[in-house]
Amino acid sequence: MNKLAKPTPRGRRTLSAAALGLCLGLLAGCAVGPDFQPPQVETPAKWSAEQAAKPQSDQNVDLTAWWRAFDDPLLESLIQRAVAANPDLKLAEARVRQAMAQRGVSLAALGPSLDASGSYSRGQSRTSSGGQYAGSNIGDQYVAGFDASWELDIFGGARRGLESADAQIRANVEDRRDVLVTLTAEVASNYLALRTTQQRIDVAQNNLAAQQRTAQITIKRYQAGFANGLESAQAQAQVASTAAQIPALEATARQTMHNIAILLGQPPAALVAELSAAAPAPLTPPTPPLGLPADLLRRRPDIRRAEAEIHVATANIGVATAELFPKINIIGSSGYSASQAASWFTPANLIWSFGPSVSWNLFGSGRTKAQIEVQKMLEEQAVIAYRQTVLTAMREVEDALIVSGKEVQRRALLAQAVQANQKAVALSLELYTQGHGDFLSVLEAQRSLYSAQDSLAQSAGGAATDMVALYKALGGGWRENDADDGRQAKAKDEANAAAQ
Repeated sequence: MNKLAKPTPRGRRTLSAAALGLCLGLLAGCAVGPDFQPPQVETPAKWSAEQAAKPQSDQNVDLTAWWRAFDDPLLESLIQRAVAANPDLKLAEARVRQAMAQRGVSLAALGPSLDASGSYSRGQSRTSSGGQYAGSNIGDQYVAGFDASWELDIFGGARRGLESADAQIRANVEDRRDVLVTLTAEVASNYLALRTTQQRIDVAQNNLAAQQRTAQITIKRYQAGFANGLESAQAQAQVASTAAQIPALEATARQTMHNIAILLGQPPAALVAELSAAAPAPLTPPTPPLGLPADLLRRRPDIRRAEAEIHVATANIGVATAELFPKINIIGSSGYSASQAASWFTPANLIWSFGPSVSWNLFGSGRTKAQIEVQKMLEEQAVIAYRQTVLTAMREVEDALIVSGKEVQRRALLAQAVQANQKAVALSLELYTQGHGDFLSVLEAQRSLYSAQDSLAQSAGGAATDMVALYKALGGGWRENDADDGRQAKAKDEANAAAQ
């Protein structure tokens, strides 16, 4: 029977080193603090306003470029220019690049550091013998070398810091996407508002021309003795009242042009010539595919950003928790020290040192634990903010669905009102000119027609704008494979710097 041999001292050292390496390896595979778990929220099975609005959904509508559904080349051009030059979007892209640079700082904390140093000094040293002064030496000292240190991330604090930095990049990327969603919706809304205002100006001018013709009729009837001056004065008053609406509408149109220019990163008056030519408002496109409420959690950038911010807060708990544990560093130095420059870098003057270093803040645990609690509270706030963002997003979709559906119904009724008022104007004017009707009926019919036509123009523009609000509420306007994380912008900046 074979007996087990006793380990030699060298073998024991080997086993101890292996055990230590195994322990360090196991510790290196873990990180203190909680692991991130995506928050769970309950969402309804379907949109409650879907049946109330009764939208005609079109599965061919592309949410990533929803503005193309309006089939308006100028609108598409404006959005493209806004995406290329909008200051808010550029600011969001800069934040992405900042987060990427900050990740580099966190990544560097995982690696070693190396410092080079060199010095020269001249000094005097005293010698003694038997407690008595024996003389002094004056000489030179030349020193040069390297100092290296590496903090072992045994408890995962640096890795949690890197995790936090990665999550912050995702949060900033989603923020950039959210700015993009808002920007495209604002450009489209302002463009539709401009076309609606221009349509209202056209309606006002057409009604003004009709009322002026009616006023001429009253003047001729007065001159012929068939009417008194009151009818002519009433007609002129209505003409002036309608004409007074036009300057205010023109001012609104010009302000909207200014808004669009600012969204495109241009001076306020830069697009006046391009946008002044009136054009019909784009037709309202069909309702896009709604999907399920749960789909909104992955579609809306603001919800995705809120989730990433929870991840940031969770990782920061681990960063703070790691401060409770000791820090272990591997430090070393190597260099040359000599009293004469000629023999400075000779093997005889080589000096070096190598070994571990342990530090532990034993009396700072109270402050560290308080900081951990602070990070936990920040995580709790991030979770609350996430849930609120989800609720707000669902409300915006429900609101947009019901408003757009009801506006379609309103527009149909207003179209009927316009037709009825057109008949009323024609009949009342015919009766008046034949001497069978009073002029007040003509005035009232013309006022009603102008009001109905103006309301119809606003409703048509409002229906299109409501659809933009629905596209925005659904998180449309970006695609997953867009280079909106700042990498292309960063590469472009580096290429420009290299070219210079």
